[in-house]
Amino acid sequence: MKFIQNIFLVGYMLIVGLFFICGIGLIVLAAVETWGALDPRTDFKVRERFELILECVGLLTIAVASLELGQTVLEEEVQRSVNISSPTRVRRFLSRFLIVVVVSLSIECLIGVFQFMHGKPEYLLHSAAIGLAAAAILATWGIFIRMNVSAEELEPHAMREVVAEDKEVEG
Repeated sequence: MKFIQNIFLVGYMLIVGLFFICGIGLIVLAAVETWGALDPRTDFKVRERFELILECVGLLTIAVASLELGQTVLEEEVQRSVNISSPTRVRRFLSRFLIVVVVSLSIECLIGVFQFMHGKPEYLLHSAAIGLAAAAILATWGIFIRMNVSAEELEPHAMREVVAEDKEVEG
């Protein structure tokens, strides 16, 4: 049993490492693209520079999502002794994951609106669909949380364990 747990631990660490490497790689790419957009020696029009910078914001958004997901997996699966059957732990893990997803989708929607508003308005529906998806995820997440409060009340000891683990990991 311990052998299987160690295999999962190594797998989680590999996933965390890849999330962090991808996040840092996207940050480097965004920095290079930002320099290219702002370099006064290049012969770009203002609109082209604006679009390049918006693409950089998109890259940075994905980088932050990647780093946040790596941190979530690290904290929830590696640093804590996670028992996934506990409703409190499941809700916390899902909440951390969905925060990243909803914020990333919302920023992508905003970028799409800025990018397509003047140049390609026929793509605004695509941006609106992303915004609606983010809103739908947020609404269903809220319903999920509301409907699972009773499960947490049935296991007050699990909530105390989670709070104790939080203090141990953060302290």
